[in-house]
Amino acid sequence: MTDRLRVFVSSVQKELEDERVIIQSLVQTDPFLSTHCMPVLYECEPASPDRALEGCLGELDRCQVYVLIIGAEYGTQTGSLSITHLEYRRAKEREIPILVFIRGGAHVVRDDGIMRLLEEIDDDGRKYKRFRNVVELREEVRAALVRLLERSFGITPTHDENEIADRAIEAASLFELQMVASVSWESLDHETARHLIGAADLRDPTTISLSDLLASASMRSLVRCDRRSGRHYATAAGVLMLARDPSAVFPQCRVLADAYRSTRRDGEPRDHEDIRLPLPLAVDRAIAFVDRNTRHPMKVIGLNRVRLDEYPVEALREALVNAVVHRDYEDAGRKIKLEVYSDRVVVSSPGGPPFPLTIARLRTGNYYQISRNPVIAQSLSFFHRMEERGLGFGRMRDEMLNHGLDAPSLDLVDGFFVVAFPGPGENIDRIRAPTQGPGTIVTPAVEALLNERQRRMVARLVQGEELTARACAETLGVSRATASGDLGFLVRLGIAARHGEGRSTRYVLAERER
Repeated sequence: MTDRLRVFVSSVQKELEDERVIIQSLVQTDPFLSTHCMPVLYECEPASPDRALEGCLGELDRCQVYVLIIGAEYGTQTGSLSITHLEYRRAKEREIPILVFIRGGAHVVRDDGIMRLLEEIDDDGRKYKRFRNVVELREEVRAALVRLLERSFGITPTHDENEIADRAIEAASLFELQMVASVSWESLDHETARHLIGAADLRDPTTISLSDLLASASMRSLVRCDRRSGRHYATAAGVLMLARDPSAVFPQCRVLADAYRSTRRDGEPRDHEDIRLPLPLAVDRAIAFVDRNTRHPMKVIGLNRVRLDEYPVEALREALVNAVVHRDYEDAGRKIKLEVYSDRVVVSSPGGPPFPLTIARLRTGNYYQISRNPVIAQSLSFFHRMEERGLGFGRMRDEMLNHGLDAPSLDLVDGFFVVAFPGPGENIDRIRAPTQGPGTIVTPAVEALLNERQRRMVARLVQGEELTARACAETLGVSRATASGDLGFLVRLGIAARHGEGRSTRYVLAERER
């Protein structure tokens, strides 16, 4: 399958608006479904039901999958049948896959028209799933679409994709999908929106028309259409990403930055900034705050004098992006805090790790990345600020070690998730210049993974020796199985390259191989 399947989501719009948006968000942000599917919602009803039906059926005819969500109301009718009922019949005529989901049990009182539609579905021999809430709906829709992709196209999600999806459904907050009627589409920063949509669709931002921009922002759950007025308003995610001052709507959406002269907090910081910008710009402004409040020694490298940063910028960026993406926005009383001390930088975000992650699990580095705000996470990823599925804390650690500093610490303090970056203190010479070119075989981050035996093996490889498991076992006083395991680990790290099989197996420096 080369093109993504267009999945038409059908329901009574007013009654099931939240469910429609939930399915749209699921398909857009799920790591497996977003690769193979595209949600399609017919958003704005024209004044005439006949025109609305024409628009709905026109969109449906361009889709390959039909998802029907049924509640208690029958909805707008044209003649004796509702628009939703006619969509169902059009999907039957086209013989495309039909997935049906019903809110509530058999005891729910429903309109007579809905009862006729359910009888027709039963007569057609179609199976359907019931759900009680949006969490169950997410689970059922994902499972149904995964089965469809497996059965029709032989496409199967990986274990990691399934694990991420399960955790994301459990962790996701409904905060970011709520419509904010006080913030119209016209009042948002369209220039920032153009850059976001351009990066997402690999298009030149200057060529995106305003109508295309609105359609793309709607598809990504950044704006929603109000059924009564037909106007578009921002969702909470849209406010955070595109409003010129998100804190005007959500006062908690600020970054409070303070720089202190010593290692302790005091009442008179030497620098302070209250950052109230859309998230992509807020992250950049926070990085600039750290830059102007930390040291930048000069170091001679070759024939050049290079300005170094006291802290690795990408590690700080990762922490700040994680803070704005994963924070608990339903906690309206607290803001993100950025504190620069003479010996460390601290980023504090309201709320603990998204369920089911724990601080202990994060410290091990063995976890699946999930977010309680997947729409915001995906939108920021389009600005190349983060890897949605990457292990961000592992990257922070590597950046710090490669910079010559200690690894950051993770803690939960007074309801804040705290990431602290220890600095060089008085020993500014600890800071390493960025490594460039092919000369660096083992970075400090990789070296920290090696035991003493493996370090000795690497030293011999760097000197040009070819190693065997037998020779290493004799030299290091370990079993051949242990030596083979160590050499295999060096291959996986990209330090060593393996040649031959069985007793002829030799290991050489991977850099020499290149």
